[in-house]
Amino acid sequence: MITRDAAFDLLKKYNKDPFHIQHALTVEAVMKWYANELGYGDEADYWGIVGLLHDIDFELYPEQHCLKAPELLREGGVSEDMIHAVCSHGYGITVDSGETIDVKPEREMEKVLFAADELTGLIWAAALMRPSKSTKDMELKSLKKKYKSKGFAAGCSREVIQRGADQLGWELDKLLSMTLQAMAASEDTILEEMSQE
Repeated sequence: MITRDAAFDLLKKYNKDPFHIQHALTVEAVMKWYANELGYGDEADYWGIVGLLHDIDFELYPEQHCLKAPELLREGGVSEDMIHAVCSHGYGITVDSGETIDVKPEREMEKVLFAADELTGLIWAAALMRPSKSTKDMELKSLKKKYKSKGFAAGCSREVIQRGADQLGWELDKLLSMTLQAMAASEDTILEEMSQE
């Protein structure tokens, strides 16, 4: 398996924007948290690396998102099962090139990535609106209010988040609550790593 350091270097080869780096670190941390929470603790590093690399092609090739990723990941020595996991987070989404991603999330890890990826963006946007600028003092009811407001973080697809919850067989509240917990638990570590970049 590719090491975490090698994966982070690979990510930074194609991603320079601090926003994209922070999103990758956030999804990595959320995936590791979920692995531990759902009984896959021995795979937590694997889950994390998939999270770290999931948007590797998005900054340079947004119109080919999840289509260009396999090439970039193979060049970096990433295994085929990880490549499948990365590409599956785009399942059913039509990218700007007109192609629809047909790589289906099969393992629980892939379903968690699909469900949590879009949601982390919405939660972070909600956190930035708070006086604390933090997820650590955010409550579920506050997050649900933002989620239901169609004009808020309109780029974060509620349909994708709901589909993610459905694929996992979870109530939406469970997905919102757990992802919020995961982000609150890892926020300090992510901000510290960002400050070193």
